[in-house]
Parts: sequence; C-alpha cells; structure tokens
Amino acid sequence: MHVQEWLETVPAVSIYILVGVVIGLESLGIPLPGEIVLVSSALLASQHGDIDPWVLGACATAGAIIGDSIGYAIGRRGGRPLLTWLGGKFPKHFSEANIALAERSFQKWGMWAVFFGRFVALLRIFAGPLAGVLRMPYWKFLIANVFGGILWAGGTTAVIYSVGVVAEAWLKRFSWLGLVLAVLIGLTSMLVLKNRAKKAAAAGARAETTPEPVGATAD
Repeated sequence: MHVQEWLETVPAVSIYILVGVVIGLESLGIPLPGEIVLVSSALLASQHGDIDPWVLGACATAGAIIGDSIGYAIGRRGGRPLLTWLGGKFPKHFSEANIALAERSFQKWGMWAVFFGRFVALLRIFAGPLAGVLRMPYWKFLIANVFGGILWAGGTTAVIYSVGVVAEAWLKRFSWLGLVLAVLIGLTSMLVLKNRAKKAAAAGARAETTPEPVGATAD
C-alpha cells in the first residue's frame, strides 16, 4: 500500500487523543516528547484530509493547560519532597542542577517563566509542578499557563501545518522521500539550536555559582 494511502487510514480521533494525552502528561511533569508528537501530528494533518488542524490545535492546547494545572496542584501539595522523588525516578530531567536552573528562572521571571517556559523543553516539564512547589499565586499561574498553552500549541500547529502544505506542493514531484528529508533537516536544525541555547543557559548558571577567586584583600 502507498504511504499516503496508509496515512489516510489512520483515524483522526486517535491522533487528537494521542496529542492531547502526550502533551498533557508532559505538562504534568512526566518527560515525554510532547513537542515532537505535536510537530509530527501537525505535519500529518497537512497531508491527511480527515485531520482538522483546528481540532488538533484545540486538543494540544487543552492538554497543555489541563496538564500544567494538574502539575501545579500536585506540586503545591507535594512540595519539595515531590521534586526529590521525581529526581529519583527521572534523574536526567529532574537532576539537582536542572531543578536549580528552573528555580532561578522562576525567581527571576515569575509568571513569565511559566509563559515562556512553554517553549523550552526543560521548563515545559517543570513549569506546573515547580510553580506549585514555589507557591506561585494560582491566578498568575493560570494566566501564564492559558496564554502560553494557546500560543505554543496553537501556534506550533498552525506553523507546521502551513509549512507541510507548502512543502508538499513544492516537493510533490520528489514524492514523500523529499518531504521527509526536508522535515528531518528542519527538525534537526531546530534541535541543534535548542541544544546550543540550553548549553549557553547552563554555562551562564555555572558562571553565576562559581565563587570569585580569593586574592587581593581590600585596603
């Protein structure tokens, strides 16, 4: 069966549910590839006539907002012992260094850390639980959560869907192989940029915590 014909057999409702659940669990604090699932689903929607991008974006947004809100409630109830428990379960994501970096971001930016954290993989996992642990007022968290979720989930869906439609039109003569290669190049570039940004942030955090050399004394 042709690849495009096979894709058209995937039930749209299963895509909606998958996107909402994965993004919701990631926002709740469980390390899952929410962004990759969203990007892949939006691209699929551009080639799958039964998948409505508006419904897809709505499901992604709902998952993001609801998941973050549940994470906030759990973090507020569990407190710092919750972060310790998560560190034992997911040491790669909830290490002491990552928690310290996220906490500094919250202390510096407040509710804006929740809003902009939606666009950063590390903070996207931390935002809900950490906001609850730090006792951020819920109304502030909710405003940042709602607007961040709408802009990230809805915006990502719209951009990737549009890119997929345009790319399919231009690359149709090269079949699906050309489209897949183009998408892989785009995703690789995005991941490289995000990795560099993460390393820069980590370097900045280390610089802030490095004690000044003991040398000359004040006169």
